[in-house]
Amino acid sequence: MTKIIALFMLALALVQIIKPLGWPGLKKRSDAWKLALGGLMVIVISIGVIALYQ
Repeated sequence: MTKIIALFMLALALVQIIKPLGWPGLKKRSDAWKLALGGLMVIVISIGVIALYQ
């Protein structure tokens, strides 16, 4: 699950660098770090949830 999330967020960051998405808060190419940080937070939360149920 975390690999899928990481690949999806990587793809979004690459698209943001090539052509900005235009979403609120993602108007410039240099805003790709926000996508990377968001993806990292989602991965950490999903690992925490997985650890709770094992």
